Amino acid sequence: MAFLDNSGDIILDAVLTDTGRARLAKGDGSFKIAKFALGDDEIDYALYDLDDPSGSAYFDLEIMQTPILEAFTNNTSTMKSKLISIPRTNILYLPILKFNGDTTANGGLALAAGNLIYTAVDTDTETSFATSTSTVDGSIIRGVDPGNNSLQIVIDQGLNTNEIANTQPLSGDLIETQYIIEIDNRFGSIVGKNGNNLITVNPSFIDDDQVASYYLSLGTDTNFVKSIVPPTSEDNSSILDGPVGTRLMFLIQASLDLQSSTFLFQQLGTTSTLDLVPIYQIDSVVRITGATTGYRVDIPIRFVKQE
Repeated sequence: MAFLDNSGDIILDAVLTDTGRARLAKGDGSFKIAKFALGDDEIDYALYDLDDPSGSAYFDLEIMQTPILEAFTNNTSTMKSKLISIPRTNILYLPILKFNGDTTANGGLALAAGNLIYTAVDTDTETSFATSTSTVDGSIIRGVDPGNNSLQIVIDQGLNTNEIANTQPLSGDLIETQYIIEIDNRFGSIVGKNGNNLITVNPSFIDDDQVASYYLSLGTDTNFVKSIVPPTSEDNSSILDGPVGTRLMFLIQASLDLQSSTFLFQQLGTTSTLDLVPIYQIDSVVRITGATTGYRVDIPIRFVKQE
């Protein structure tokens, strides 16, 4: 990792992703660049200085000369904040995605200490920790049979401002209609529920790093994505302060490798204790990205297995 000097000429640093390089290496003449993305992860827009004594030409100079990271080929490390284009010029607030840990009103899993969610990978672990006496109750997923979970991971989308009443509808061009969920395929898969029934969905793509991507759409994946109408009742309330768009709900099913053995825990994880019980654990992240707005949030997940 390195920074590029951006103090003089404008720099363009473009590379192929790992997938792009693999396709180029085939050498069959079929390689063609069809997609690209732009991001501004390094930029701090608070550096815009309206009081610069040198005049308006210098208001954004510090921003324009911010050192930028060299381009990465690893798709799991690039562009958390992708740029989007919205034709309207009267937008005061951009929508965000926000974790909704309201266990009572919205049925959302809460974050445990350390701002993470636990996933129990076998029935013995579920029995030990998915109980009302556990310190992580309300923050743990039953990873063997997720359909028995009463709570889900809930993400709300909309405007997080009290300058616009939350009873107002969100403009259509700011509503997120499709989500991308990424998870390490070695550890688990994305599932949903309808009542106590488990809803499975196939990943759209698994890359060379074993990261599985799931594309879930409003109107198509009704057990995962739904519209939030302006809050009129407690069970429909949002964690956001302003107008709301859609809500994403999902669970994680532990992989057979984690359920049946400790190999991955020994190779990639560590040992610890939870509620004084010895456990194996692997820390990972589930990444949620809005396909329309490009906004992204990461949910830390700790897979646990009782020793």
